[in-house]
Amino acid sequence: MKIWIVLSMVLLFPQTLWAADVQATLQWSQRVELSTPVSGVIKAVNVEAGGKVKKGQVLLSLDSTTFQARVAESQSEMVRLNAEMEEAKRDLGRVQELYERTITSTTDLDQAKLRVVTSQSRLSEAQSRLQQNQKMLADATIRAPFDAIVVIRQAEPGQSVAAGLQPKMLLTLARSGEMIARMYLTSPQIEKLAIGQTVTVSVAGTSYAGKIKTLGMEPVKINEDTVYPADVIFSIKELLRAGLPALVTIP
Repeated sequence: MKIWIVLSMVLLFPQTLWAADVQATLQWSQRVELSTPVSGVIKAVNVEAGGKVKKGQVLLSLDSTTFQARVAESQSEMVRLNAEMEEAKRDLGRVQELYERTITSTTDLDQAKLRVVTSQSRLSEAQSRLQQNQKMLADATIRAPFDAIVVIRQAEPGQSVAAGLQPKMLLTLARSGEMIARMYLTSPQIEKLAIGQTVTVSVAGTSYAGKIKTLGMEPVKINEDTVYPADVIFSIKELLRAGLPALVTIP
């Protein structure tokens, strides 16, 4: 009986370790594909695949000559329509004074008021066109939405870009400074975990402190096994690549 108990403990011990040390694969914590919502010709690409970029950094720009011309035209139109509206307001003031002195008719007063309303309407329309053209000018430049690593570059100077329902992907970025270790757990394993729980992620002999970010709610099939995905997020300073193997140690 004692021998059987000892053997049982020895057999169970490796299973306990296996349950605590789970194989995982590194994934980007955030990955975005970037394009331009406006059509044009690429003027410059300022990054290479594998390079690091800072939030707000200019990554790519189209030839903006046409967009700048539209903005300038809209600004000139705004100046002209502002002057017309001011003149219409002054004319209304004069007609209002004459009307109060019974020198002019109600029809003249109504026409003067209509000119002011029409001028204001034209000015509002011009303001909308200016904002639209300014937005198109801004969209001709792609900036980094966050500190990132350039994963894919599919853009070259001189290349034409056509905006549409499915614009061509030009650059792909992944958030730098953090990664995700994705593991797959059985139902009994995942039931013992909680979002925010602290775990350890090991990659190529280096350990990182991580926290459970997501626990899958729907099962997936892997090698005929029914398992649940779970993600562990952790901070890094060096460059790690997606797809590398990792080990998640669960206390």
